Amino acid sequence: MKKFEILNPGPFTLIQDSGRYGYQKSGVPVSGAMDSFSHKISNILLGNKEDEAVLEFTMLGPKIKFASNCTIAITGGDSSPKLNGNPVSLWETIRVNPQDELSFGIMNKGCRGYISFAGGIDVPEVMGSKSTYIKGKIGGLEGGPLKAGDILKLKNPKSFPTEKKLPQKYRPLYSNHYELRVILGPQDDYFTSAGMDTFLSGKYTVTNECDRMGIRLEGEKIEHISGGDILSDGIVPGSIQVPGQGKPIIMMADCQTTGGYTKIATVISSDLKNLAQARPGDILTFKKVTVDHGQKILKENMELIKKIKSEMSLKSDDPGKTFRVSVNSKIYNIEVFEV
Repeated sequence: MKKFEILNPGPFTLIQDSGRYGYQKSGVPVSGAMDSFSHKISNILLGNKEDEAVLEFTMLGPKIKFASNCTIAITGGDSSPKLNGNPVSLWETIRVNPQDELSFGIMNKGCRGYISFAGGIDVPEVMGSKSTYIKGKIGGLEGGPLKAGDILKLKNPKSFPTEKKLPQKYRPLYSNHYELRVILGPQDDYFTSAGMDTFLSGKYTVTNECDRMGIRLEGEKIEHISGGDILSDGIVPGSIQVPGQGKPIIMMADCQTTGGYTKIATVISSDLKNLAQARPGDILTFKKVTVDHGQKILKENMELIKKIKSEMSLKSDDPGKTFRVSVNSKIYNIEVFEV
């Protein structure tokens, strides 16, 4: 049985997939990987389904000991990964053997990293997802962050992962300043013209109050017409709430499903991956776009994922054919799959 042990979980390591959809009406948030690009690419590198569960860590990765051979991929922020003390690369496949130990340094750039495993992590789905939602104590491993001594099982991959790496041109660059594209509303009419100008022209700093639920920002006060309270209505990841004190809060993957503060705008879904990599002290600015423009950007991002997947897919002139290979006097049957 393929498995690995968590020797040290780091400050915050969770099991996350693409999210838990269809339950917001019951008060259950979507959750899922904060950086959807890094999550998807880590799985594509291994030939997994794009939405397969991975480990998501924040600022410092876990220390892992493998009990069996497998193939992994690490994506996201610059986390300085090492295998048995030797540096290994991000954004490419890595072969590991029994007793190997994976460790990380403090993240130099970015905020979150992802570790995927060929075949995927073998934990039960809750409401159609393996994602961990801590406040609800559901998903992942016993509904919480990983702990020292936890042992996780792996599913066997359907095909043997080949060596792959994401071309440099597709690798994201992380900085300390992110411009986020937003669609105004639904309560933009609750703000003065000066308040709207402040929001769209100002620079906001990520505070220490930032987690999977939301990110509080510090900056010039955004002026309301007559206060920041409303009757509670729906909230989605990317919603930007502005309470009466005038400082914005951006909702993230584990955000509540309703709220009673005015929402000046919503960060487009395609830019949430950048926001996921913002760390305390980073600067955020906002740029207004239309709904049509936001949808165009989303389509472009979906096409990019398809393009990357196509470029990294195993190609074969004879899919399904079995070849016999001799290694150290032993005969192995290798079947080639079109993926």
